[in-house]
Amino acid sequence: MKKILILSSLFTSFIFTAVATHATEPTNKTSKIVQAKTETVDKLSAQNKKIVTDFYEGVFLKHKVKEHADRYIGQQYIQHNPNVPDGKAPFVNFFTEKFQKNPQAKNEIKQVIAEGNLVVLHVHSTENEKDRGRAIVDIFRVENGKIVEHWDVIQNIPEQSKNSNTMF
Repeated sequence: MKKILILSSLFTSFIFTAVATHATEPTNKTSKIVQAKTETVDKLSAQNKKIVTDFYEGVFLKHKVKEHADRYIGQQYIQHNPNVPDGKAPFVNFFTEKFQKNPQAKNEIKQVIAEGNLVVLHVHSTENEKDRGRAIVDIFRVENGKIVEHWDVIQNIPEQSKNSNTMF
């Protein structure tokens, strides 16, 4: 009887260890699913990064506002900048007028971060050659290949800085 109890106890421990080890190790199928999801997000991020950078350079460097808005802005466009109304037409009107008044204005992209449907640009914006400009973080949400939402944070570049770092 003792032998049976000892063997039974050893067998039970072995089974529990095997089950616990198997439950914590990812299966090959699980890792393939995770890898496929990661590749899908990476591909979407790259596509959205291209959409936003093409749009931004077309509008803010080339000043082809209507052409690039028509190509890249969705039917519904939500604007979080309090100076610009919602919608594609108001966006076109606002920036067409701005560039008519400031033909030297430009926004240069310094960094781009993309993750899924969000693209973040770190930008140096100037009105003309004498302007120190502003550091801008523009955030875009892309849906089905179109820009549908925008946020921004804008900071003036001061004459003097308390450190030796640039804003870019």
